[in-house]
Amino acid sequence: MAIKITDECINCGACEPECPNNAIYDAGVTWKFADGTALDGVIDFGDGVTLDANESQEAISNEVYYIVSDKCTECKGFHDEPQCAAVCPVDCCVEDEEIVETEEELLAKKAWLHAE
Repeated sequence: MAIKITDECINCGACEPECPNNAIYDAGVTWKFADGTALDGVIDFGDGVTLDANESQEAISNEVYYIVSDKCTECKGFHDEPQCAAVCPVDCCVEDEEIVETEEELLAKKAWLHAE
């Protein structure tokens, strides 16, 4: 499963620098696939959807820090546990039951994000 940040977030920012994929953003901040990854130029999701990795995307939350699920690998291939959850002082970095991915899928996403 991807990780999500709940509305119990106190906006402390402890999680953001811990993410190896740069998938965590402050409330209201736009994001890019290229941020903290090897993705550049037009990226193809394999389902007919393409977009520019350097194009800014709308913030997912304007209230609390948020995690871009398409960039979240639950730290697989980097750490034994999701680092955002490990450092969160209020335990608001939790599994997102709506986005279920196997370990193999998460490792493949890591490889895609970092051109491995």
